[in-house]
Amino acid sequence: MSDNPVLDRETYRKIKKMSREEMHNFLIRYADGLLADEDNKTIDLSALENELRQVKGIGAKRLEEIMTIIEKHLDI
Repeated sequence: MSDNPVLDRETYRKIKKMSREEMHNFLIRYADGLLADEDNKTIDLSALENELRQVKGIGAKRLEEIMTIIEKHLDI
């Protein structure tokens, strides 16, 4: 989990003052925004590794090096 807060202070204060209906609408808009956000894509590393294994010229040692680089860039 990142160190950055999910809500900034101003948004938090607005939420505290919301009625139940306003909060409901806010959560619906927030959830829709999360679903539409394309930065939240995931990668199945085992499927990626299996596909890379099928590429001609990539042996076990080279595949291990590639997977290490990918994991490094994904902060795993």
